[in-house]
Amino acid sequence: MYHYRTRTSLGPGRSEFYNRPFARRFRQNQQGVPSAMPTSRILIADDNPTNVELLEAYLSDLDCEIMVATDGRDTLDKVATFQPDLILLDIMMPKLSGFEVCKKIREDPATREIMILMVTALNEPGDIERAVAAGCDDFLSKPVNKLELNKRVENMLKLRHVTDELERLRRYIDGMENDAGPQG
Repeated sequence: MYHYRTRTSLGPGRSEFYNRPFARRFRQNQQGVPSAMPTSRILIADDNPTNVELLEAYLSDLDCEIMVATDGRDTLDKVATFQPDLILLDIMMPKLSGFEVCKKIREDPATREIMILMVTALNEPGDIERAVAAGCDDFLSKPVNKLELNKRVENMLKLRHVTDELERLRRYIDGMENDAGPQG
């Protein structure tokens, strides 16, 4: 756990310094320079072991933790325990379809902000419309191109982390305003 110093103004001529926890995990880029981007968690939800193996191989260059779910119910269980930043979600899965899983994730306030990239062999316009209606953030058709997958994943993870940081800063500012009390 990292800490950073914060200075709080307590009025004219009075201030206080204190340490606040900073829970971001730092990693190094290929040049060995620390990066502020936290390690990401990706859940691959696909019942086909060949597809899972291919996606894992394509994502191997990214600094991320990967977990695999093999059906719709398993996906929802792992979303609750693994808390991914991004889900690569197949549509055609046993127990619950990708459409149903996506809807359930979006209905739950604890999981609705998770980014969802539907990766599927279905590529009819109606399938894309159903995926968007279910709440997916992006759609990728199989066979998957490695470069396209990696760029979409990187962009979705950047967006997720920027959104998380914005929310963290908003809560921090709200807390500072509440700590300061009424002005005047």
